[in-house]
Order: sequence, then C-alpha cells, then structure tokens
Amino acid sequence: MRVLVVEDEVYLAEAIRAGLRLQAMAVDLAYDGVGALDSLAVTEYDVVVLDRDIPAPNGDEVCRRIVAQGLPCRVLMLTAAGELDDKVSGFEVGADDYLTKPFELKELVVRLRALARRPTVSTPTVIEYAGVTLDPFRREVYRSGRYVKLSRKQFSVLEVLMTAKGGVISAETLLERAWDENTDPFSNAVRITISTLRKALGDPWVIHTVPGVGYRIGES
Repeated sequence: MRVLVVEDEVYLAEAIRAGLRLQAMAVDLAYDGVGALDSLAVTEYDVVVLDRDIPAPNGDEVCRRIVAQGLPCRVLMLTAAGELDDKVSGFEVGADDYLTKPFELKELVVRLRALARRPTVSTPTVIEYAGVTLDPFRREVYRSGRYVKLSRKQFSVLEVLMTAKGGVISAETLLERAWDENTDPFSNAVRITISTLRKALGDPWVIHTVPGVGYRIGES
C-alpha cells in the first residue's frame, strides 16, 4: 500500500510514517497543502492521511481538489476537532473516513487497510492466486497451505503482484508502489527483493521474469 501522510507536526508525521512502515506500507510525507498537491501530482497513492489544519491550502481544500481531479486515492482526514458537525463537514468536502486526535496507531492501520479495500475496482480481503494466499490484515502468506515468513518489503512486493492477478508489473511500478520517494530509482532493490521472495515462496517458482517488461505471478 502506498500512503501519503500530510501533517504539519513533524514529529507526529515521522512517528506515523515509522509505524506504518512496520506494517509493510510505503509512506511519503508532506507538511503543508502545497507539498501534498505536489506529491499527488506525480505519485498515485492508495490512501492519503490528511490533517485538516495544515498550512494553506488547508486539508479541506486539498481534499476538494482530490475529488475534483478524480484521483483514485481514498482520504482519511485527521483533526483535533471531534464534534459531530466537524466530522460531517469533513465528509462533505470528500473525505472517506475521519479520525480524531489523539489516536492509536493500531486504529489508523485498521482504517487504512479498510479504505484500501475500497478502490475503484473492488479488492477482496484475502487475495488468492497461483496457489498463494495473502491476507493483508493479518500480514500472513501461505503457499499450498504452508505458512511463508516474509519481510515487510517482500510482503509489499508480493501484494502488488498478486493484486495484478497474473498481469505483468514493471520494476518501475513495483518501485513506485512498494518503496517510498527516497528510494534511488536506479537501485537494484526490486531485483534483490524478487530474488529473495522467490526463495521464500519455494519451488517451483511462481514469480516469473518477463524479459524487458517486468514480473508476474502465476504458474510456469
């Protein structure tokens, strides 16, 4: 899952990013409305965690622009205001969910996972393909009934491949969906992660290289 956290309290933003990365999410940060819109212009996110009281343009305006531009991301709005009218107005500008500060990271993770299951094309809670079962909520993977222990990055890459249901995913797309904006685009991180993921899943390989194009998951 690719997440954009828009929060002007730097320590809070960094704490959220650290917590979400532990849940195998790729997280970028923006500290004001301008930074948020710049990130949204170049990257496709699954969910935007949007603080309502950021420097201009504020969270409400950023949310309105997301809706007006038809961006596919979901918006979870953060605010210190917990009154019903505040929540209603947040939904009215286009938010998909609302979380009042202070909050527990565990609740934020659950809400993000729930939102990510509601994209334009519906995604099932548990993904099954080519003998592999992936549960995003429990962060569990099984192959033919055998539990497979994966690192956070391996899990993220596998989730992208399995969501494609056999479609070919380029290395560039994997880098965009499973890593954050600080990753060197010329690194061999994707190739190394694919290699270790294959070994973890075991023989026969279910992740195949399509020369000059990318990778896919499926039978030989």
